[in-house]
Amino acid sequence: MLRVHFAPNSRAGRIIWLLEELELPYEVNRLAFHPKDLKSDEHRARHPLGRVPVLDDGDVRIYESGAIVEYILERHGGGRLKPSVQSAEYPEYLQWFHYCEGMVMPPVNTIIVQTILLAPERRDETALGQAQRLLTKSLAPVDEALVGRECLIGDFSAADVMLGHACFMSNRLGCVPDDLVNLRAYVSRIANRPGFQTAIQMQ
Repeated sequence: MLRVHFAPNSRAGRIIWLLEELELPYEVNRLAFHPKDLKSDEHRARHPLGRVPVLDDGDVRIYESGAIVEYILERHGGGRLKPSVQSAEYPEYLQWFHYCEGMVMPPVNTIIVQTILLAPERRDETALGQAQRLLTKSLAPVDEALVGRECLIGDFSAADVMLGHACFMSNRLGCVPDDLVNLRAYVSRIANRPGFQTAIQMQ
């Protein structure tokens, strides 16, 4: 049985969503998004920095959400939610799969730090503004890629799990402007997927 170590409002939501889309059985070890759980000796034995998600699969333990997604697809996906290496869609799939952590999530992380994690007296409005502008700029190519498409590479794939989750969180942070009409519609479609709703309801 796959076991997901999960905390709300984190990248762990991607893993729950993926497992729901693949209809794979799993169990959840729910942790509070708080140092008392994440920085405990018990959880640091799973992840040296006390982060989530962490996946246990028998004797295998793996962390980093993108690595977990790839692991699940290769070991348990049965060829689903990923184009073949030889397909015309594969390079674009790889691009958007990794665009998430390379371009979108760094400013998201800064925004969360500057608006939620830091005490008000320690927040930096300049850093916050820069991150908000960078995030919106980083989302513009995604909006363009979605012209005439329901999903990033046409059919729903794990690239949507990675980047779609990040787009949803970006919208929640108020960084998807109205003029990114394709992206806003995409976020709405993502939010209506039953598997995504299961993941978000755990937040």
